Amino acid sequence: MLPDSVRPLQDAIVRLLKHRPFYGQFLLQFRRRQQTGNRAVAVTIVDAVPTLMVNPTSFVLFSPTEQEALLEHLIKHVLHLHPCRRRERNTRYWDLACDLAINPGIEHLPPEAPQPEKFQLLPGLAAEEYYARLLQMPELGAQQGDGTGDHEQQQSAERPTADQQTSRAESSDIAPIDDHQHWQEADRTPSSLSEQVVRQMVRNAVKKCHGETPGELAEIINSFLAPPSIPWQQILRQFVGTAGRVGRSGTWKRSHRRFGHNTPGLRKQQLLNLVVGIDVSDSTDTQPLREAFARELVQIARGRQSRIRVLYAGSRIQQIKQFTGAPQVAEIYHGGGFTDLRPIFDYARQMQPRPAAIIYLTDGYGPAPEHSDIPTLWVISPDGRKPVNWGLELRLEEIKENG
Repeated sequence: MLPDSVRPLQDAIVRLLKHRPFYGQFLLQFRRRQQTGNRAVAVTIVDAVPTLMVNPTSFVLFSPTEQEALLEHLIKHVLHLHPCRRRERNTRYWDLACDLAINPGIEHLPPEAPQPEKFQLLPGLAAEEYYARLLQMPELGAQQGDGTGDHEQQQSAERPTADQQTSRAESSDIAPIDDHQHWQEADRTPSSLSEQVVRQMVRNAVKKCHGETPGELAEIINSFLAPPSIPWQQILRQFVGTAGRVGRSGTWKRSHRRFGHNTPGLRKQQLLNLVVGIDVSDSTDTQPLREAFARELVQIARGRQSRIRVLYAGSRIQQIKQFTGAPQVAEIYHGGGFTDLRPIFDYARQMQPRPAAIIYLTDGYGPAPEHSDIPTLWVISPDGRKPVNWGLELRLEEIKENG
């Protein structure tokens, strides 16, 4: 039985699945964590994965149609990769510009949601265009101030009552409807890797909906369904780089014990442990593709302190080799019989220290773990399929086209 605090969100997702299936299927793939801010909802991208945050106490105050509109609002932020596009821009203006870019197309938003007409702007512009126009409004800066004071956050955080709406019109309409403070977490991950994860999530949602997608999202969905322009080598390198940072915090905020100011902290250099699983079934027995894949792994190993363990497996692990710079991944092992993807993960969980990531070259046909807390990149052969909903997908035909 669901806790009462979770039920309003679950009910809203069920309604989306029934009436707007693409939105529901896309949202089901988000990670979730508790919203610690004052506002009802928030979204960001953490280690390339979209993450949904809901404050149950605030969320339940909205009507069912408003709850669905808020979730649609968050989904569109992710589809447009708004958290990844902030970069060095002014935070307040960018956050507001992103809301102005998506709010006009969302029905049943709460009345305090900012709209372009509030600023004498036309609807239908991109976030960058709204941002440029907002920068030319000095009175907006005077209204918002330069800081992120608690008073302003509290003022725009909670759902206003009917009596409060008039007196708060000026202030509430210039603040995003959701909490954008978590967007800074998206800066830890290269935007192209986050884009690849969202691309995969869009493809999964379209497949679950049997190709039926909302007309208002046709253009952006089609852009994600098109072959990616990101080189596969870049995706692989960024995945490994991101996996190596999971659980680590930057050292720039650590004060030096001899000096009063912040300096780069000192950290003992650590080996990056990776597991590479090779499915020995015939579908992955493609020498040119394996060689291209192996060459890139060699470059990764040479470019940083890495220990890469290569495991060849069919229904069981048949061979284990330490990656020392030669492209052993290109070697051929004929397994025969059926494929079981679980032994690689069982092996990785028992490793000390735990690997930072698993990279699995496979056709995806075979039983796989229901979940894994080790970041995983599924490198799928041309006729293969991703075996589970979790993990990042990189298809070998993309390697063939771009490699």
